Amino acid sequence: LFSFPETPQRLSHPEACGLRHLAFSVDDLQQAISQLELAGITVEAIRKDQITSKNFTFFSDPDGLPIELVEA
Repeated sequence: LFSFPETPQRLSHPEACGLRHLAFSVDDLQQAISQLELAGITVEAIRKDQITSKNFTFFSDPDGLPIELVEA
């Protein structure tokens, strides 16, 4: 659950307040991104978590809700 001081109003943003997305751990983030893109799925640019230093990204499910991939 997230509770940032200034959360976006749109419920589908990954940083919105409350339970807003699922996260899955993957061994190879770039390989997972490549597989999604081959299937025609748009994936956000890779980011680095400031606390864990792990790479992560988001893509949207068919309803437009965010799904996070985190490199293990």
